[in-house]
Amino acid sequence: MEKKKGKTFIVVIEAPWLVHHTKSISDSVKIAVSEAGKKLNEAKMQFVDVEVGTTPCPICSESFESAFLVAGTALVGLQMTMKVYNAQSDEHASRIAKLQIGKALKDVPLKVIETRSIE
Repeated sequence: MEKKKGKTFIVVIEAPWLVHHTKSISDSVKIAVSEAGKKLNEAKMQFVDVEVGTTPCPICSESFESAFLVAGTALVGLQMTMKVYNAQSDEHASRIAKLQIGKALKDVPLKVIETRSIE
């Protein structure tokens, strides 16, 4: 019996990242991206792209960086993009990406925000 070959998907996952003892949003974003990237690299997951997410303004709908700074502590919303090969469906690809990224970023809540086939 021939095994069915899966498709290739792009999966985008969002995650919150706390940055302590910071003075500016721009520094917070750089630190968050760097720290998350370092953890992914340590897990040999250099193929995951990490960037700051965006949030739409509830009034004007214009997007801005997902970062909020209060009393020297910032909450930065990160987006991680990963290519998943040989998945049977978008749900399967989402589970694979979330599992792999979750292993590298222990105790960080993850949410799949987009899955799309590229074949």
